[in-house]
Amino acid sequence: MHSAAAAVARSRALFDSGMSRPLAWRLEQLRNLRRMLTERRADFSGALLSDLGKHRSEAQLTELGFVTAEAAHLERHLAGWLRPRRADVPHALQSARAWTELTPLGVVLVIGTWNYPVQLTLAPLAGALAAGNTVVLKPSEQAPATSAALVRWVPEYLGGAAEVVAGGIPEARALLAERFDHIFFTGGQHAARAVMRAAAEHLTPVTLELGGRCPAYVDGTADLATTAKRIAWSRFVNAGQTCVAPDYVMAAPEVLDALEPKLVNAITGMFGADPAGSGSYGRIVDDRHFERLAALADGSTVVYGGQRDRASRYFAPTLLRPQPGDTVLDEEIFGPLLPLVPASGPDEAIRTINAGSKPLALYVFSSDESVRGSFAANTSSGALAYGAPASHLAVPALPFGGVGGSGMGAYHGEHSVRTFSHERAGLDKPAWPDTLGLAYPPYGKAKDRLLTALLSRAGRPRSGWGKGRSKAG
Repeated sequence: MHSAAAAVARSRALFDSGMSRPLAWRLEQLRNLRRMLTERRADFSGALLSDLGKHRSEAQLTELGFVTAEAAHLERHLAGWLRPRRADVPHALQSARAWTELTPLGVVLVIGTWNYPVQLTLAPLAGALAAGNTVVLKPSEQAPATSAALVRWVPEYLGGAAEVVAGGIPEARALLAERFDHIFFTGGQHAARAVMRAAAEHLTPVTLELGGRCPAYVDGTADLATTAKRIAWSRFVNAGQTCVAPDYVMAAPEVLDALEPKLVNAITGMFGADPAGSGSYGRIVDDRHFERLAALADGSTVVYGGQRDRASRYFAPTLLRPQPGDTVLDEEIFGPLLPLVPASGPDEAIRTINAGSKPLALYVFSSDESVRGSFAANTSSGALAYGAPASHLAVPALPFGGVGGSGMGAYHGEHSVRTFSHERAGLDKPAWPDTLGLAYPPYGKAKDRLLTALLSRAGRPRSGWGKGRSKAG
């Protein structure tokens, strides 16, 4: 049996045994996940340094600590989220009780990606386990050291709760040929289409966490020094390889002129005058992405940075002043390039945003409530944040996901549990009194009058749970 098929078979057998359904098992897996990231922190930090040049503090902040906090949040709230929820019962069905309850889907496939290879693989894993599923993980082959660490430690800490299938495209195709109950994919649109085509063969639901150009708009009411620091951090953390990083900054020409030197100050404050010597600045994941970024920079106007070294995959934080038609304005950058784009005001910025695909996130730096309201009312994006790029990911209660071309579905916290669950409807109707008798033939004028009267009251439902509010199920 192929390793992919064998992994799915083992995961299916464990789920079918019923072992994953009890709350105690789910909480145990979340604790084990946290324990793995704590006890093997050095191993995972070393892998992230090898794959992406991540400093251990950045690894803790954006990867290991992020997943640990997500798992802890799930542990604290899971019992409450899983309680059945009452549903109102119409008068014609009175004496019945109705409820919904979250039930596990089965076997979930999580396909991770390379830019945050711990966070974007293990955060969805945490949600799938919390929902009572078993999971097959496919880590990214583009982050080989992290993939090897997951292969090494996940089976030891999570046992059969999570199977790991490492490898590249052949292994991914083999997994996608199997039947799953949900597929969670993080990556680009091209691969997402292949995932959806494969999922269609088994009518498997999917969650797609994709990219998308994330614009930022800045006006003269913003504190430009603070704005520059926040934009620089979110753009250049992980060497710009972040799906929710600002892809370009729009502002009036005079605001851009004032913002540019403050961005330079922010960059040098974080990484020094020569970021190549900073242990806090990461590296590009591979040669292919390095060459793509070099072409984007060379095809535009560099006003700061631009230095690079192919051998070490170092690419300096770079500010651009692009011209219309530059390729850097047409695609997701996913690297340390930040175009500064003039816009006469919020109306032009909104037109620019709406002319492209829907962004994964949109950032507005303005203290003008009318400007904020214009972006809220006239744009569509996965997230809308004021004054703080990328920070919405750190709020477990917020859903994370895109819209349109930037994604399908959402996760984090309770949204993860709901994504990886089926909300099953439940109803309990006692044998007496049998109010359903009105629905039984034969029909006549008397029944017609009674049914009309009952249906006329449908707009005023009352709960059928009764005073005791007994628990469903």
